[in-house]
Amino acid sequence: MSQSPVHDAHDHSGHDHGHGGHHHHHGHHHHGDPQEAGPFPWRRMGWGALLVAFAIAAASLVQVRSGEATVITRFGNPSRVLLDPGLSWRWPAPFEAAVPVDLRLRTTSSGLQDVGTRDGLRIIVQAYVAWQVQGDPDNVQRFMRAVQNQPDEAARQIRTFVGSALETTASSFDLANLVNTDASQVHIAEFEAQLRQQIEQPLLATYGVRVVQVGIERLTLPSVTLAATVDRMRAERETIATERTAIGKREAAQIRSAAERDARIVQADATVKAADIEAQSRVEAAQIYGRAYASSPQLYNLLRSLDTLGTIVTPDTKLILRTDAAPFRVLVDGPPSFDKTSESQP
Repeated sequence: MSQSPVHDAHDHSGHDHGHGGHHHHHGHHHHGDPQEAGPFPWRRMGWGALLVAFAIAAASLVQVRSGEATVITRFGNPSRVLLDPGLSWRWPAPFEAAVPVDLRLRTTSSGLQDVGTRDGLRIIVQAYVAWQVQGDPDNVQRFMRAVQNQPDEAARQIRTFVGSALETTASSFDLANLVNTDASQVHIAEFEAQLRQQIEQPLLATYGVRVVQVGIERLTLPSVTLAATVDRMRAERETIATERTAIGKREAAQIRSAAERDARIVQADATVKAADIEAQSRVEAAQIYGRAYASSPQLYNLLRSLDTLGTIVTPDTKLILRTDAAPFRVLVDGPPSFDKTSESQP
């Protein structure tokens, strides 16, 4: 029992010694050599400054993507436009900000529009416009000012603009120039060209938008116009049929006239040939008569007389001739030998 206090005192003194040693150690840490403790705060500050500089540099870099333009705004106002893809510099926010503008091709449809033609008829037409923001600083800034860099708003306004242009363009064409069975009468290409001409310059000047292509997606007719168009087409087909019938009749008449002309030519040729043959036969007959006369003049005279009688005397001819003249004297006198024979018979 008497040793316990001594032990306790010893432990307490040991504890105090350790505590004193602990204070001695801290005193050595705070009051030791300054060359060992000095670099640590400056190193931390250097790393912090490096991180801040890196953050500022990262915030100042701008990446321009392909198919885009980047507008640098200074306190909300456009200051310059970056067009070349790659990295560029700007002042960090809030001094400057980067706004990307899409330069890719877009397509906007006008929707179905009921418009009137020059001849007072109605058609339903739908057109499309392929457009993109013109890739130069002035037009990019113009696009931002017009629609606050909102392509959907630009498409809505372009759709309204094209609808008005369709009404104006359609009033310059007749329905037959847009809907026709004859392909040579259809002028859709001229319609598209005139529509583009009406919208191209205003869209560029107002929105900074370049029109790449304009086309007609759909063209149809209301019921009233359709009935009128069918009647017109029927009348056109009837007119064409009448014209073709007239052409056929004219060609038939030409063929008939040509055939009759050829027949007359053939007949005339035959007549000429017949006349030639007849003349040749007369020449030959005259030659025969000449030879006959040369051989027997009396017989020739008799044959010529008979030929003459055969020509001028017909069954209805009545002749009053002298009986004492040849050749009728023979009818009265008879042959010279006739009287002698009759006298010798009694």
